[in-house]
Amino acid sequence: MPPRPAPVYDYIIVGAGSAGCVLAHRLSADPDVRVLLLEAGPNDTHPFLHMPAGIAKLVNRKGVNWDYDTAPEPQLDGRTLWWPRGKVLGGSSSINAMCYIRGVPADYDDWAAQGAEGWSWDEVLPWFRSSEGNTRGSDALHGSDGPLTVSDLRYVNPVSRMFVEAAQQAGLPANDDFNGPRQQGVGLYQVTQRDGARCSAATAYLDRDTRARPNLTIQTGALASRVTFEHGRATGVVYSTARGAFHQPATREVLLCGGAINTPQLLMLSGIGPASDLRRQGLKVVHDAPGVGGNLQDHLDICTLFHATQRITYDRASDVAIAWDYFARGRRGPGTSNIAEAGGFYRSPLAPDDRADIQCHFVPAMLDDHGRNRLAGDGYTLHACFLRPRSRGRVTLVSNRISDKARIEANYLSDADGFDLKMMVECARISRTILSQAAFDGIRGAPIFPARNDLTDAELADFVRAKAESVYHPVGTCRMGVDDTAVVDPQLRVHGVEGLRVIDASVMPALPGGNTNAAVIMIAERAAAGIRAG
Repeated sequence: MPPRPAPVYDYIIVGAGSAGCVLAHRLSADPDVRVLLLEAGPNDTHPFLHMPAGIAKLVNRKGVNWDYDTAPEPQLDGRTLWWPRGKVLGGSSSINAMCYIRGVPADYDDWAAQGAEGWSWDEVLPWFRSSEGNTRGSDALHGSDGPLTVSDLRYVNPVSRMFVEAAQQAGLPANDDFNGPRQQGVGLYQVTQRDGARCSAATAYLDRDTRARPNLTIQTGALASRVTFEHGRATGVVYSTARGAFHQPATREVLLCGGAINTPQLLMLSGIGPASDLRRQGLKVVHDAPGVGGNLQDHLDICTLFHATQRITYDRASDVAIAWDYFARGRRGPGTSNIAEAGGFYRSPLAPDDRADIQCHFVPAMLDDHGRNRLAGDGYTLHACFLRPRSRGRVTLVSNRISDKARIEANYLSDADGFDLKMMVECARISRTILSQAAFDGIRGAPIFPARNDLTDAELADFVRAKAESVYHPVGTCRMGVDDTAVVDPQLRVHGVEGLRVIDASVMPALPGGNTNAAVIMIAERAAAGIRAG
C-alpha cells in the first residue's frame, strides 16, 4: 500500500501552555481551519494537577516540569536558582498557585509607550474580561462568561486570616479584589479554580468538546526542535515523539508558545537570533535578531519564616484526611487550598510612582527552597517580591541540540545603581513588620529565616543574597516593539521573516505588577482574534 499522505494543517502551535491552549480553542472554532497543537509533556490526567493542594506534591514531579536551573548568579552568592516551568498540557497553569492577578493599568500603558502599540490598558482590558469567568459576576473590570473560571477560595487556613489581620495592623488597607479599582492592600487571593478544582488553561480552553473537534489535533510527548523556512517564510516544524522524528508543514503560520525560556531557544535553533551566537553553535543564520533571548526579567522573592506554637498550619496535615475530604466529600476542605491563600500589594517609601511595588504571598506552612527542603515542626512563610526589577538577564544556547537545556542568566540584582537590592531589603523589612504584629502573638514561635529579629540593612542584604529565590515569573526574551532589538512586532509577528509569531510571556516588554498567568492568557486571546481577523 502507498504511504498515507501527511495531514495538512493551517496552523501549528508549539507549546500547549496557557497561550497555546487559548489559541487551539479559538482558532479551531473555525471548522475550515486545521490546527495542530504540539506539547512536549504528557496529558493533564494526574489527579494532583486538578486538586489545588496537589501543588505541594508536584514540586519534585519532574515528569510535568522542565526543571530548569539558572547559571550561577553572581549577586546571589553564586547560587543556581531553580526555575520550575510546566511541561504538561496546560503548561505552568497546571502547576502554579492559581493566583489571578493582572497588574495595573499603568503597566500596560508602559508597554504601549515602549513600542507595543495597541497594548495599552484600555485596549487589553476587553481581552481580560472576555477570558474571565468570575463567579462574583461581571462589571466594568471583570467578565463572568469567559472560559477561565476565577473564584473565591473554598477553604482558608486560620493562619492566613491572621496574616490579613496583621497586615492591616501594619497599616495596609483591606482589599477584597486586587484586580478592582485599586490594587494596593491586603486580602485573600481569587484563584483560577472551578468548583473546587484547578482551572488550568487546559481545563478552561481544551474542554471535552474542543478536544473532540475534527479539525484540532493535540499531540503530547512531542518535542519541537526546529522551525523550517523557505525563502524567509516559516513552512513547518520538525518535532520528535516516541515514534520518531517528523517534519510537519503549516500552510498559514507557525505559532510559538513555549514561554520565556523554550521559545527563544527554539528560535535560535531555527536560525533566528544573534548571528554570532548562532554561528558559534554551527547554526545557519536565517535572520540576525540580536534581541532574541535578551531582556529576561523575573520577580525575585525573599521568604521570611517563623515557627508556629500551635499545630494549625499545613506542615503536618494528614495527606489521607485531605484527600478524603477532597475526593469523597465533593471537593471540600484543605484540598481546595492553593496554599498561597492570602497576600497583598504594598507601596514602599522607595516607589517612583503611585503603583504598589511589592507583592506578598502568605503560606500557612514552612516553605524553604520552594518546599524541597522540609523543615521539622510547624510554621508559616511570607513571600515578598519587588514588582518592577531593573536588572535584565538573557537566555543563550549551550549547543545546537534541543536536548541540551538553554543557559539561563537571570542576572538578579545586577542593575547599575543597586536599586533592586535596596527594594529586596525593603521586601524583607516589610515582611518582618507584618509578622511582628499582634495578630500572630498567639502562635508566633522562634524566627527561622532570618534567624534574628534585629538585622541591620547590611545584614538583610546578605540574607537576600543567601536566600532569595524566583517566584516563577520569567518574561521578556522575545520582546515586542518596533526598534532594532525587538523580536516581534505589536501583532506578535517575528521581525525579519514571514509566517511566524511568538505568543507567550516572552513578548512582554516588561513585567506586569503581579503574577503573569492572567496576562499571558490575555495576550493569546488578543492574538487569536487578530489572526482570525486576518
